[in-house]
Amino acid sequence: MKFASIIAAAVATASMAAPALADKLDDIIASGKLRCAVVLDFPPMGSRDANNQPIGFDVDYCNDLAAALGVQAEIVETTFPERIPALVSGQVDIGVASTSDTLERAKTVGFSIPYYAFENAVVANDKVEMADWEGMKGKTVGATAGTYEAIWLEGQVKEWGEGQFRPYQNQADVFLALSQGQLDATVSTVEVAEANVKSGNFPGIRIVDKAPMVPDYVALIALRSEHGLIDYLNLFINQQVRTGRYAELYAKWVGEGEPADLTIKGVYR
Repeated sequence: MKFASIIAAAVATASMAAPALADKLDDIIASGKLRCAVVLDFPPMGSRDANNQPIGFDVDYCNDLAAALGVQAEIVETTFPERIPALVSGQVDIGVASTSDTLERAKTVGFSIPYYAFENAVVANDKVEMADWEGMKGKTVGATAGTYEAIWLEGQVKEWGEGQFRPYQNQADVFLALSQGQLDATVSTVEVAEANVKSGNFPGIRIVDKAPMVPDYVALIALRSEHGLIDYLNLFINQQVRTGRYAELYAKWVGEGEPADLTIKGVYR
């Protein structure tokens, strides 16, 4: 009995001596604000309306997540290359920024399960003769530095042994260069390609073909050590699909058709 009392006292003392450690999820809730890194030159995922207000699929996704947490959303505009640095440096809490879930990036940041999946299209300048994706061989091509599309395109140029790859800081610069004839072609998501062709902001460009790339599964990002927050993000994505909100956002921002299946046979159910 005396031994049991000693153990109980020791446990109680240890409990008082060790303060509870709050994690990022607790911090976000306590602060009343969720800071999301979002790329705003990537329609329909992120852009600005006529009043310069952030809009798009990723913007709504951040707002939905903030509402689920009971906090206010703060959209922090970032470029594609700035997404991970903004997270690691503490400028944002998470990234809702169409971030491809690569193994290389996972060495630096933590990933949720996929919340969206892209197919990619080849977009060319109207003055360039090109009938299909292989027509890019020997041409000057470019994409936003560090993106899935840039990695694939640069690899193709090396494989072909001819042509030139040019990296750009953001998506708008890529399409401007394409429109002005500085690039012969680029690869972007089908959604972005269709939005930019339709917008008229980049005259003289056309969609040529689908790029033969594996679907680009994109995920929410958080600090790698924040397991509690990442678990919450995974459950939130699951809820977005189960409640029909994922399909609703797809219809609102992308249009007709079915959103990509986020399940991968044998991996995600």
